[in-house]
Amino acid sequence: MRFHQEEDKSIWQYIVPTECNDYDIPLHDYRHWKEDDVHAKLTDITKIPFNMFDTQLNRIIMIQLSDGYNGLYMNVQHMTMDSSSLFVFLQDIIEIYCAKMYPDQVKFPNAMKSYIECLKKDLQYPNSKAYEKDFKYWQNVLYNESEPMYTDFAGEGRLIRARLDSGNPNKRSAGVVSTDVSAQISVYKLEEEPSKQIISFCKEHNVPIVCMLIMGLRTVLSILNNNEKDVSIKTTVARRGTLLEKKSGGTRIHYFPFRTIIEPEETFHDGIEKIRIAQNEIFRHANYDPVKLTMERIKASKLERGESYESISLTYQPLSVENEGGVELPAKYKSKWYSNGVAAQPVYLTVMHRPKDNGLDFYFEYQPKVVTKEELDVLYYYICRTIFRGMENFDKPLKNILELV
Repeated sequence: MRFHQEEDKSIWQYIVPTECNDYDIPLHDYRHWKEDDVHAKLTDITKIPFNMFDTQLNRIIMIQLSDGYNGLYMNVQHMTMDSSSLFVFLQDIIEIYCAKMYPDQVKFPNAMKSYIECLKKDLQYPNSKAYEKDFKYWQNVLYNESEPMYTDFAGEGRLIRARLDSGNPNKRSAGVVSTDVSAQISVYKLEEEPSKQIISFCKEHNVPIVCMLIMGLRTVLSILNNNEKDVSIKTTVARRGTLLEKKSGGTRIHYFPFRTIIEPEETFHDGIEKIRIAQNEIFRHANYDPVKLTMERIKASKLERGESYESISLTYQPLSVENEGGVELPAKYKSKWYSNGVAAQPVYLTVMHRPKDNGLDFYFEYQPKVVTKEELDVLYYYICRTIFRGMENFDKPLKNILELV
């Protein structure tokens, strides 16, 4: 896939025929390198920006490490691939490998769907009944619902400052934007056993893991902001609605405001059910253009430049490693996510499963000019503490859990 820009600045997307795509995947031998030096090298590679027009928009290399691991490094331009398509791609690689290694036990994966056919379907969306329904839904959110309340990951400071600066003691939005978009990643690893407890609890009570994570995060934001019951975050939707969408690659970087109002008398379970219902609503209307929605929201809410009702974004990547079908894969895995050194938002939390033991890793991509490492330490600690206190008191009022946390 390529992009081309005309003299009038219009941009076209086109597909290079397979036979014209001369692409060799190199092998990098790092067997004589220290692993920290390898990570530093791959970090440097990750920070190299792509040329956007008429050229390849990914870098893929095979690597060999000193401890015997052989691996794959992928760096893709986000305009061409998102996490869902990347995971499907990697899953296909694993299934192809297994089908060749264990042909009697594992079937070769089904063929990919047509990217072009999916693109044609997407181009029909603006003139469809589905778009009309999505437009009405988001217009109702913007114009008929009450104004949300800003809740910050570091407490009430930014909202108080916004109220003082504006002279409006009832102001409900605040600014959390930096002109310096340099970014870092901090990773917090929840141990295998507590991760299993969360996964098992969610399965037993039929609770989506992402709803548990949102409940943990929004409860912490509530605690940090004087037990505010009206809490908003940004939820990132990369999921696909059809098999054509799932198996044709592409990107879907859709982010939406996610608001929950949970009364202190409601139970932890009640809160999760509210989150489940609200998230299902967003999933039904997630094809809407998030950039357009952001602009419409600024106009509808009369937000000042850089203001928002959300201080943090969350996404959960449900790629777990489980041996199924009786195939025993090699026992040791490891993975690492590299930052490209820039971020469009102050804090972006991504929760993923570790390949090694299926435990949960919390990846905080953040702007050091806005967020401190100490603030992330507190945020992670209390997210986990809230989730476990919530599981222990699943049917108790939220006010009781707030006291325990």
